[in-house]
Amino acid sequence: MASATILKSSFLPKRSEWAAASRSMTSLQPAAVCLTVRAGSYADELVKTAKTVASPGRGILAMDESNATCGKRLASIGLENTEANRQAYRTLLVSAPGLGQYISGAILFEETLYQSTIDGKKMVDVLVSQNIVPGIKVDKGLVPLAGSNDESWCQGLDGLASRCAAYYQQGARFAKWRTVVSIPNGPSALADNGLVPIVEPEILLDGEHSIDKTFEVALKVWAEVFFYLAENNVLFEGILLKPSMVTPGAESKEKATAEQVANYTLKLLHRRIPPAVPGIMFLSGGQSEVEATQNLNAMNQRKNPWHVSFSYARALQNTCLKTWAGRPENVKAAQDTLLIRAQANSLAQLGKYTGEDESAESKKGMYVKNYSY
Repeated sequence: MASATILKSSFLPKRSEWAAASRSMTSLQPAAVCLTVRAGSYADELVKTAKTVASPGRGILAMDESNATCGKRLASIGLENTEANRQAYRTLLVSAPGLGQYISGAILFEETLYQSTIDGKKMVDVLVSQNIVPGIKVDKGLVPLAGSNDESWCQGLDGLASRCAAYYQQGARFAKWRTVVSIPNGPSALADNGLVPIVEPEILLDGEHSIDKTFEVALKVWAEVFFYLAENNVLFEGILLKPSMVTPGAESKEKATAEQVANYTLKLLHRRIPPAVPGIMFLSGGQSEVEATQNLNAMNQRKNPWHVSFSYARALQNTCLKTWAGRPENVKAAQDTLLIRAQANSLAQLGKYTGEDESAESKKGMYVKNYSY
């Protein structure tokens, strides 16, 4: 692939330079590191896609639950986990009229990427017609990490390049890889093809720890993430991030206000995330629909160098799913509910959310201990 040196950095020296510096503190000098970014013929497209997804007042609809997890969602409303039922629900989501006004990208599971709606239109085409960029979940899920304290690692590197090339041909333009960090159990140190990568090391809510402990772990995790992104010559202008917000553990006696969550989270971003990254698309991580919106709104009460937005799954879909209940006559009401949540988060991205007229259902917490999907 073509190679172009487009990023020069002094904030990420090689580890060998760190070691050398520690051996000779008296002669410590800043080291300039030249990073060669190889994005080939896709470089311009990657930057354009990332900017489109990170456009004002819009965010990501995460609808990439595996078939097994989608089955759990369907079971909660009394439906069997069949392809037809999954297709019906996904059709409801992608075809909600006017969704593209608030949603810039949709992360899909592999089945959905190749699936058609119940009236025979390709899911991908329906999204594109709404000015929504189709994306794809490319990891193959979590498995236990041998020799660790019940931590997990993520499968899917084998065959990744060929799968990504096929996903691009099918219409996907960004990809998400998710792994998780457990604060009570860790963290442990073990552990392109034209698609904009969404980097998602999720720090789980599980635990009784304080917000300060979450912040401490997040600092460590994101330092590692960006060290290795730089080591692998990643084009920062052509990626998106999907981090957890900095909150206390879900079982902590401490409760944080939206302003506290915003303060801690933005402090983390300013210490770890280069301003070249166009978009920070937060996951909700089991917060209630309203909490996720309030916290996002608080972060956008100030000026940030990045597009600070959302990539929510349950925090967009929970009330929608329950409103639908698997009944065709409820599709419009469910879509209206989805649009209400999408609009609320659009306003939060602009720092204009007021929290008026929220339903009781939208205020219910959605934390699930040891959650996986």
